[in-house]
Amino acid sequence: MFRRRWSPLDLPEQRGRVAVVTGANSGLGLETARALAALGFRVVLAVRDRERGKAAARAIARGVQGADLRVAKLDLASLASVVRFADRLLARESRLDLLVNNAGVMAVPYGRTADGFERHLGINHLGHFALTAALFDLLAATPGARVVTVSSLAHRVGALDFADLHWQRRRYRRMQAYADSKLANLLFAFELARRLAASEYLLLSVAAHPGWSATRLQRHLPWLRIANPLLGQSPARGALPVLRAALDPEAGNGAYYGPEGIGELWGAPRPVAAHRRAHDPETARRLWEVSEQLTGLRFPL
Repeated sequence: MFRRRWSPLDLPEQRGRVAVVTGANSGLGLETARALAALGFRVVLAVRDRERGKAAARAIARGVQGADLRVAKLDLASLASVVRFADRLLARESRLDLLVNNAGVMAVPYGRTADGFERHLGINHLGHFALTAALFDLLAATPGARVVTVSSLAHRVGALDFADLHWQRRRYRRMQAYADSKLANLLFAFELARRLAASEYLLLSVAAHPGWSATRLQRHLPWLRIANPLLGQSPARGALPVLRAALDPEAGNGAYYGPEGIGELWGAPRPVAAHRRAHDPETARRLWEVSEQLTGLRFPL
């Protein structure tokens, strides 16, 4: 039977629900926040630069009448900032229906976070691991809540080296470091789903990737800046798998969404399959334990 393609426009109003979107000042995060605001969510734009966040909020408000928006500072490269953000959110909100772990860096030169982590792993994975742990109790207490973790097609070539996670001994390869962090995103999302399924919590862990989307994330790769206008889909199209992961009532624990087109590069959002390494329970368990040790934050799972 023919089924019309999924669209957030088909969903009922979501007024009264609260969402946090990391990296909501541009690209996929901005488009995700815009769509959620249009559905009636109160959206917290969690951003490293408050001024850019305020500009993003103004842009959303111009197109979404009555948009309920708040800008909050969050630097995922600092565990202290993650904890401050979580403490302030917990003091202000009585519910949290949706956490979209979207922010990230791609192919940046070698560097360390405030806590000494290699930047790709520290920002893309460990920062979001810590944020989810810090907000877990509020998420778990909100009926129908879910965590959405944004990964990438690059996870397919990721391979975590637990003996040198922070590239202290290996020759640094920035695209490999990015791919490793995106594999870590999926290992975390699927392990969280497994642990939730074995618990009394009804919270969902879902993942998504945007295919080839033209955003500022790729600004450190000159060839992508050239190819993006010709081959990359818009951030609004790239955000659709993220939105489906966040909103599709048929999504199950551990679901993963991406574009339906050739190679999952473009197209409407649908369920897709991750590389088998992303489903390795032993690697996921080890990453979980290492992440708890490095961040000092633990889940009640």
